[in-house]
Amino acid sequence: MKKSLKIALIGNPNSGKSSLFNVLTGLRQKVGNFAGVTVDKKTGYLPLSRDIAAEIIDLPGTYSLYPRRIDEYITFDVLLNKENPSYPDLLIIVADASNLKRNLLFCSQIIDLKIPTVVALNMIDVARKNGLAIDVSKLSQELGVKVIPINAREAKGITELKRAIQTAVPVPRHDFVDVRSLAPEMMERVKTISEAKSDYAAFQIACHYINVYCLNPEQKKRIREVLTQFQFAAAKSQGEEIVKRYEKINPILAAATSQDTSKQQSIETTSNIDRWLLHPIWGYAIFLLIFFIVFQAIFSWAEVPMNAIDAAFGWMQKQLQLHLPQGFITSLLTEGLLPGIGGIVIFIPQIMLLFGFISILEDTGYMTRVSFLMDRLMSKVGMSGKSTLPLVSGMACAVPAIMGTRGIENWKDRIITIMVTPLMSCSARLPVYTLLIGLMVPDEKVFGIMNLKGLTMLGLYVLGWIMAFMAALVMKWLIKAKEKSYYIMELPIYRLPRWKNVGITMIEKAKVFVVDAGKIIIAISIVLWLLASFGPANSLKQIDEKYLKIESAGPGIPDEVKLQKQSEKLEASYAGRIGKFIEPVIRPLGFDWKIGIALITSFAAREVFVGTMATIYSVGGDQKSNFEGIRERMKTEQNPDTGERIYSTATAVSLMLFFAFAMQCMSTLAVVRRETKSWKWPLIQLAYMTGLAYLVSLATFQLFG
Repeated sequence: MKKSLKIALIGNPNSGKSSLFNVLTGLRQKVGNFAGVTVDKKTGYLPLSRDIAAEIIDLPGTYSLYPRRIDEYITFDVLLNKENPSYPDLLIIVADASNLKRNLLFCSQIIDLKIPTVVALNMIDVARKNGLAIDVSKLSQELGVKVIPINAREAKGITELKRAIQTAVPVPRHDFVDVRSLAPEMMERVKTISEAKSDYAAFQIACHYINVYCLNPEQKKRIREVLTQFQFAAAKSQGEEIVKRYEKINPILAAATSQDTSKQQSIETTSNIDRWLLHPIWGYAIFLLIFFIVFQAIFSWAEVPMNAIDAAFGWMQKQLQLHLPQGFITSLLTEGLLPGIGGIVIFIPQIMLLFGFISILEDTGYMTRVSFLMDRLMSKVGMSGKSTLPLVSGMACAVPAIMGTRGIENWKDRIITIMVTPLMSCSARLPVYTLLIGLMVPDEKVFGIMNLKGLTMLGLYVLGWIMAFMAALVMKWLIKAKEKSYYIMELPIYRLPRWKNVGITMIEKAKVFVVDAGKIIIAISIVLWLLASFGPANSLKQIDEKYLKIESAGPGIPDEVKLQKQSEKLEASYAGRIGKFIEPVIRPLGFDWKIGIALITSFAAREVFVGTMATIYSVGGDQKSNFEGIRERMKTEQNPDTGERIYSTATAVSLMLFFAFAMQCMSTLAVVRRETKSWKWPLIQLAYMTGLAYLVSLATFQLFG
């Protein structure tokens, strides 16, 4: 039986903790929630030997053990609460070697918790490039723990790190600073009441006992009495502790490091690049240019694999129709499941490219600059630079983006960010945009270099930003709060992207997209196919009898007659009757009853719209391929009363704008409910976004239809 070792990775933000996690675990990762809260719990598995398997827990990054946000409290509880399911057997502190002074403050706090600890001294290559020489053995001696130099980006030093954690790692013997001297008798009594493992753990509990999850009400009451008796001032004591730590850190740095100032190239290079990327005018222009290139690439690079996937599903559809006997099961497979799934799988190349580009921009350090740059605009509309990363993340998916707002301490800033994040065009809207842009935008170049489709896509994403700012500005005046927000952040140096990390991200996100969306699509495709294939009473049988004479007249039945029969049967089915019921409400937007059905089903997930259209247009159809067949049918679809095309340019634009602004996602509403702990905010969000989408689509179709 293998021995299981629980290892927690901990460190400052931008220290390379995620890089090390990916190197150690590869694709053996999963994401869940910490017990009782909605904070992400990222875990992975590392086989160390035949007898030892390690579970790696990636704890939320923090600068110190003084928590202010919910994710920092989670880290605090994991490290201080022995009853926590994630309490580690071993800690790996990831420290940035190029910014050692700041990182050693946190390291020294963790060491004083008296948990077996190894320091992974990351970015050692950056430190050397900047002329910083580190005596690792001297540093290890001063800290009293093992220090292993690594370069997680290039997987260097990982073997030595694995070897270090396989051996018995002792508990740090000496306190880095003597916090007991701040209040000896009080500390002893708090330590006894809380059963803390170390003096420093007792000190931290004294400072934060109200929010410490591991204490019961009786323990909190007794600690409060002790603190009152000794007139303990937490803020003053914390300040004294920090001073004591730096008094010891400074001589350690002097003894263990030396700096060659002539080699600080990375910092100088970063400053030179930032003069352009953070410029008050050129910075925004470069930001738009970068994302324009991203969307150009998404359309052009994804075309070949998308065509291959489309052809594969078309081939499978034909093979099933040729080799399976006609009947219920064959129709379900070829007209229900296969078109629905194929309508989503075809977008995997675009989804992977989108997440790949976002990962590259994060890895290089550019996304942090975007946050800094956008703070000027954000502060004017009721948010801050800390809102930028959730908004940018919303371009991938609103659910983790909204969860990412936990890093915003200001309540008003956080609520406004949560409320406007779903206006950002997410990856789930990408299939809808691609389908509709393919209908209305010609495949042409502008000025000989710019793809018109990519330009249209960029316009939709920019529109999401503009509308998010406008909505935030309104909420700034409606939501009242006295708390002021301040934005302070560290800008990391620029680095080349870690291609392995980018690859892992692309594969993982594609897997999540297919699995999560696939479950919904399979269920909806089956239900929708049943609703579209059957109808009340003898309605479908009567249509068959109506066309029986034409079909019995002989071979060579016109395609128009076949399509007419199929259309009538679909309209008479249960699905058609549901669509007809809601059609009066959506007709002013240019939508027919078929679009209405897709709008209803897509509330489960926006991308289901394409799968729904694929199923609707596949029932009884004979397309030459899956995705191409949808577009062909949509292009030729006509209004039976007027004979005009259903999918005119005005209708396509109206539908794109509806999806750009509508809250067509149950998962997003659910996570807003969890994050705000109230139904008030998700219901307001659903109402204002649906109303906005309806009014914008109505105005668009009525003006240009």
